Amino acid sequence: MSVKIELLNSALNKKDFSCGKQMLDNYLHKQAGQDVKRKLCVVFAMFEDTTIKGYYTLSNASIPAELMPEAVRKKMPGAYKTLPVTLLGRLAIDVKFKGQGLGSIILLDALKRSFDIANKSLGSIGVVVDPLDNDALAFYKKFGFILLPDSGKMFLPMADIAQLGL
Repeated sequence: MSVKIELLNSALNKKDFSCGKQMLDNYLHKQAGQDVKRKLCVVFAMFEDTTIKGYYTLSNASIPAELMPEAVRKKMPGAYKTLPVTLLGRLAIDVKFKGQGLGSIILLDALKRSFDIANKSLGSIGVVVDPLDNDALAFYKKFGFILLPDSGKMFLPMADIAQLGL
């Protein structure tokens, strides 16, 4: 069977997932289902059979316009104090599957879904992440995310995602 990335469902084995970051593990084990029911986010799982290899969350968000790089800000109407973005809230790969390129695969899936949604059904000027640590920051930088000043957040414009050809 091949690896799939689909919405998290009850047939998948959440309890054995461990990415090595307790906060991300606990989220999947205890909170993800509730957040989905409350419409706070959607959770996508990368899995084979019922084994979850990784997951990520997407939700709507807004970000203060002044945090955006000048190149982005100058294209936006001045009346907008906040700008719509897609929040990639969590992204994790099980430690048993690290080093196989799954982080890149799952991130590109998240970017493609975000881009498709922004083009078809919901406004978003880019994807925002809050890297958990320096390893995560370095990972996102490899994909072109830029650090937003004084916020700890990183941003990738939809225009850059379009150029990835997903």
